[in-house]
Amino acid sequence: MRKIQLKPFVASAVLLAALASYGNAYAQGAPQAITEKRTDVVQLASGYRASKLNGVDVYNRNKDTIGTLDDLIVSPSADRSTYAILSVGGFLGMGKHLVAVPFADLQINNRRVVLPNATRQSIEAMPEFKYAPD
Repeated sequence: MRKIQLKPFVASAVLLAALASYGNAYAQGAPQAITEKRTDVVQLASGYRASKLNGVDVYNRNKDTIGTLDDLIVSPSADRSTYAILSVGGFLGMGKHLVAVPFADLQINNRRVVLPNATRQSIEAMPEFKYAPD
């Protein structure tokens, strides 16, 4: 009786399957649609890095300091909105109050972060933001 070696056939089948799926992206076995979008990297490079915004003072239009930018959070919802977490009140980090404001409401002019219509009192009156447990 003649034995047929399966290893070459299995290797060929794997190679054919790989070639057939070339150009398709798969995650957990399901095809994924990947879209490319051209980005002007030169313009993007002149933007503001989140790591550089952390800890900067936030002012209102009267140039009063109303808080400090504590963090940026991208919403898990489908729209992926970005929120600025502001720290207001307190002294030396004690008793501070965190609030979330839409990042789009902030203006950045000459490296100064401005929330034009806000006052310290209006920010402190906002609902407190609390981080979800890790």
